[in-house]
Amino acid sequence: MKRTVRVQLSGMMFLEFFIWGNWFVTLWRYLDRLNFDGTQIGAAYSTTGWAAVISPFFVGMIADRFFPAQKVLAFLHLAGAVLMVWASTITEPFMFFWILLAYTVCYMPTLALSNSIAFSQMSNPETEFPPIRVLGTIGWIAAGLLVGFMPQSVFGLATIEDTHIPMRIAAGASLLMAVYCVFLPHTPPKSTGQKVRIADVLGLKALALLKDRSFAIFILCSLLICIPLSFYYQSANGFLGEIGLKNPAAKMTLGQASEIFFMLLMPFVLARLGIKRLMLVGMAAWVLRYVFFAFGNTSSEMLTSFLYLGILLHGICYDFFFVTGQIYVDKKAPAEIRASAQGLLAFMTLGVGMIIGNLINGAITRSCAVSTIIDGIQTVSYNWQTIWLIPAAMALAVFVLFFVTFSNRTLRGD
Repeated sequence: MKRTVRVQLSGMMFLEFFIWGNWFVTLWRYLDRLNFDGTQIGAAYSTTGWAAVISPFFVGMIADRFFPAQKVLAFLHLAGAVLMVWASTITEPFMFFWILLAYTVCYMPTLALSNSIAFSQMSNPETEFPPIRVLGTIGWIAAGLLVGFMPQSVFGLATIEDTHIPMRIAAGASLLMAVYCVFLPHTPPKSTGQKVRIADVLGLKALALLKDRSFAIFILCSLLICIPLSFYYQSANGFLGEIGLKNPAAKMTLGQASEIFFMLLMPFVLARLGIKRLMLVGMAAWVLRYVFFAFGNTSSEMLTSFLYLGILLHGICYDFFFVTGQIYVDKKAPAEIRASAQGLLAFMTLGVGMIIGNLINGAITRSCAVSTIIDGIQTVSYNWQTIWLIPAAMALAVFVLFFVTFSNRTLRGD
């Protein structure tokens, strides 16, 4: 691959995740300040799940058949910029949900499109893709640092994490990305003239793999583990801010830093532990993370260290379960339905699992809200220990289920 193309693709990955990292992490605090209740915040976060269910239609039926991928990517980010600005002006929960859903329907397919553009330029994706994709993680880190440390020098605010400003930054980055896409390598549609099959778009051909007991258990546990996973993405920033941790958006980028480290470590660990044990380590890390959050606090140095440990476990939680799971699917599925199998996994986790998790998290957060009136002003706080112990118990239940029922002895070399 030419150096100029590598730089172009790296910049694309950086902007792609920089956009998401700006608004997604801090949305809880902003909506809480607008007096959205837990259910309404959960509904807002569920839009990414609904979009993950809908978005395969964009990739499967538009980019693959009618228009070059870079042009579709540019259009979606341009539309996303407009919708994100619109969403940042809305303070009513019902309307906010629908506008944010429209935005996420535009954004979520860009994740697959950016990968498609990158892979189309590579002759050896196994070695060429990782150093390009890691710029996406760096983009997410850069967004967290920007949101965490910008306000004192630019806006004169104690924090912008509970304002609409991160959404405006994301909108500006989306507009920049739309312009940037015009200069990306040309990626023509690969299936022009072919008949559109819903089974291909949704990965339904991979349903035949569910006849295999272990694969069915793997899909079920992947879905179930996304329910406690959603608690971290939805509530962690609000939790850390409420208990007094300074610049929580910036501090949470430590999780992405650990993700880079454990991604590089994965090939060595996977060779020694195998798929099942490595996935169990990932699930166990989820349990431990939420226990750290439940008992972490800023009241003492030791309890504050629990919070940082909970954040740093993100790399193990994500890489050792999800990336290992993608490897398992690649090894398990026949070559002709491998893409469909990965689509099925994404549909069940990023789609169905995250939707259920966001809604459950919202309901639990609402039930754990404590309203107090001081000097005639009503304030709402949360019983965070209960909120975090519930997903810890969920993750532990999935760990036990997976440990007892899953077997991957049919895979060669594992």
